[in-house]
Amino acid sequence: MNLDMLKKINDYEWLIERQGEMNVPGIIFGMEKVVQEMDDKVYEQCVNVASLPGIVKASLVMPDGHWGYGFPIGGVAAFEEENGILSVGGVGFDINCGVRTMTTPLRYEDIKDKIKTLVDYLFKKIPAGLGSRGKIKLTRSEVNEVLVEGAKWVVEKGFGTEEDLEYIEEKGCVPNADPSCVSEKAIKREKGQIGTLGSGNHYLEVQVVDKIFDEKVAKSFGLFEGQVVITFHCGSRALGHQIGCDYLPVLAEASRKYGIKIREEELVCAPIKSKEGEKYFKAVNCGINYAFANRQVIAGLIRECIEKMFKVEVKTLYDVGHNTCKVEYHNVDGEKMKLYVHRKGATRAFGPGRKEIPAKYRDVGQPVIIGGSMGSYSYILVGTDYAMEKSFGSTCHGAGRSMSRTQAKKKFWGESIIKALEKQGIYVRAHSLAGVAEEAPQAYKDVDLVIESVHLAGLSTKVARLRPVGNIKG
Repeated sequence: MNLDMLKKINDYEWLIERQGEMNVPGIIFGMEKVVQEMDDKVYEQCVNVASLPGIVKASLVMPDGHWGYGFPIGGVAAFEEENGILSVGGVGFDINCGVRTMTTPLRYEDIKDKIKTLVDYLFKKIPAGLGSRGKIKLTRSEVNEVLVEGAKWVVEKGFGTEEDLEYIEEKGCVPNADPSCVSEKAIKREKGQIGTLGSGNHYLEVQVVDKIFDEKVAKSFGLFEGQVVITFHCGSRALGHQIGCDYLPVLAEASRKYGIKIREEELVCAPIKSKEGEKYFKAVNCGINYAFANRQVIAGLIRECIEKMFKVEVKTLYDVGHNTCKVEYHNVDGEKMKLYVHRKGATRAFGPGRKEIPAKYRDVGQPVIIGGSMGSYSYILVGTDYAMEKSFGSTCHGAGRSMSRTQAKKKFWGESIIKALEKQGIYVRAHSLAGVAEEAPQAYKDVDLVIESVHLAGLSTKVARLRPVGNIKG
């Protein structure tokens, strides 16, 4: 991106001044090198989002920002209820795609000779890959129950504990979910996918806490150097994708019906208070709850594997999504406002004191889990008061792609990547070599620079660095 298009606020914030049809300015977060490496389409999409009705304060882009559908990936936008809109482009198609980290009392020395056995066991136990099917087969009525109850339904069926729910964003269930707003096609596509990783950039990783940056917060989160943790990344599978597809034409018609001027067709939207907007939001909430349930089943399977192999207790550190739209209350220019916050490839990062944070963490802030690419570090961060002020309590969600999946498949060989990673001490099991090529480490930005950007910008601060030792890809 040409920095001449931006006005420098400080070393980690860049302003797109309000112009033309923009209702608010744009702000891009990141150190100079990170922002320079963003494609120009990010600038264009940030401006387009800033031109949507009812947007509050600014159109925001996190340091992992890159071109996306309508909104940039890494985009955050909050809309006031009376005049604001809801957009598929602002949520994404993998509704509530998110990350969960689970902790163990094990140290690296306890597993280093058993890593391959452990990864093979997890690979066998946890379904992954395109079109994969899970252990639980839901009846039609049970699907409706999951869409309303989320992770709570899964816990009641024996996958996990009540304590798990305390450490899931929204306790694993958002209100205002109505299965009647979800199409039969979406329900049919769900069939048997609960408890599956899926494909693409979804993964499960065995990791070691490589470095502690903040001892106080790490202790609150139950982290220590040398500790073995498990992190996995997945979302609402085919059901969530179909919800997005189903509502694109609905919101396109709503854009015309209500005379909403949009700068590109991928930003089709409906007023929050319209019939179309209300139905879409209820369907999104169903997708959010399904993703929470999906991750809860996987967590139960992981716990079963670890406890069987090592006879130790496995706990949920936190579970947080990064493709959502949620009702939240934020202070804007001294006024408390009810907002619909779209986070598209961006993670909630609430600062200390917010009631939404588990009581155990409330004094320090919300845990934030940021995955890198295969072969790179992942990070545990913590939300900040500054994020509440500047970004509606939001931060990055990962490294961010530097090349498309098509480009990566043309350039890299999956088998070569697996061999290279094994030389680095990372054992990889994959259901698709083409999928490995798509997710080659070289296809992503430098996660360390992205993390340094949010840390120094104050959107979330570093707590711990996680080194991968085993990886499962769909």
